[in-house]
Amino acid sequence: MNIAHTIFGVFGNATALFLFLAPSITFKRIIKNKSTEQFSGIPYPMTLLNCLLSAWYGLPFVSKDNTLVSTINGTGALIETVYVLIFLFYAPKKEKAKIFGVFTAVLAVFATVALVSLFALHGNARKLFCGIAATVFSIIMYASPLSIMRLVIKTKSVEYMPFFLSLFVFLCGTSWFIYGLIGRDPFVAIPNGFGCALGTLQLILYVIYCGNKGEKSAEKDDKSLEMKGEEKKQNVVNGKQQEQQV
Repeated sequence: MNIAHTIFGVFGNATALFLFLAPSITFKRIIKNKSTEQFSGIPYPMTLLNCLLSAWYGLPFVSKDNTLVSTINGTGALIETVYVLIFLFYAPKKEKAKIFGVFTAVLAVFATVALVSLFALHGNARKLFCGIAATVFSIIMYASPLSIMRLVIKTKSVEYMPFFLSLFVFLCGTSWFIYGLIGRDPFVAIPNGFGCALGTLQLILYVIYCGNKGEKSAEKDDKSLEMKGEEKKQNVVNGKQQEQQV
């Protein structure tokens, strides 16, 4: 059982690392264009909070045998901090103020949870308190693609839902779900079971709509063809008028 627990933990680390690094493509574009454009900065401080709380929960004095939870979420916290700082550097003033406010709130929430658990709680009470906090924000992190899934269903296109990102959401959620089940830890199993289910739904949507260009794309193509047809007709009319004048 311990070997299986470790194997799924290591695999979960690998898939989670991919998820944390996935936005690097977006930030490469932001740095290149020196602008955050229309990208939202909210997911990054929120993911940072999830990483901080999960890393804290995995520490030995909070919960036992969860070192792998701490290592990957500690790494994720560093990566998300870099994303937040880059976003703050290139964001316009109004957006910068908003993201800085969220970032400050995230640090305040984490500091509160850490200090309360460290000085006011002990044993199972500490684990329960930190576990609930980590679970809530893990579910929020996994739920963030719901808006994208809604867009996929609405447009019948997977243009904005990359396959490999969906695949690794599924693999990451599944790995940590099994890890939590083996370790009999509901605070790891529950949120990642939720992530596993959402990842599965994303893959199902991908299978259903991967061959579609989407309704909106089709409408654009139809309009484009109509405009081209009208242009051709107009050119023919103009040509005939010119012939008559000659």
